[in-house]
Amino acid sequence: MPEIYIDADACPVRDETLRVAERHGLKTFMVSDGGIRPPRDPLVELVVVAHGADAADDWIAEHIQSSDICVTNDIPLAARCLERGAFVLRTDGEPFTENSIGMALAQRQLMQNLRDSGEVTGGPPPFAKSHRSQFLDRLETIVQAAIRGK
Repeated sequence: MPEIYIDADACPVRDETLRVAERHGLKTFMVSDGGIRPPRDPLVELVVVAHGADAADDWIAEHIQSSDICVTNDIPLAARCLERGAFVLRTDGEPFTENSIGMALAQRQLMQNLRDSGEVTGGPPPFAKSHRSQFLDRLETIVQAAIRGK
């Protein structure tokens, strides 16, 4: 059975992910550098990593396997998970795929350069109710595909 890995720091869809995982009986890892209440579900494991910019990302990338699922907005982590054959879903419900990750990495670098030069000072759009609904729909579809091994 596939497992789910949540990049849990600042993840707005932790509860939704846990509900879908529980419905399918999937082991889930919530990876964080702290500050998250441990869940009571025995299929959910809270993994607390050392503080550091990429500590949670590194733990997920080292443990995730083919057909597992990662929930993250972190584009470099998404690329690492895709390299291992995992499914990756952003918190707004948009999947990262082999076809889209190159453009996402390039756009991330461009935006970083624009922020560094002072051209762009804002961040991503706020998380909306529609994102939550889209996330739930896409996660269910991805879980079913992962269970089938596709």
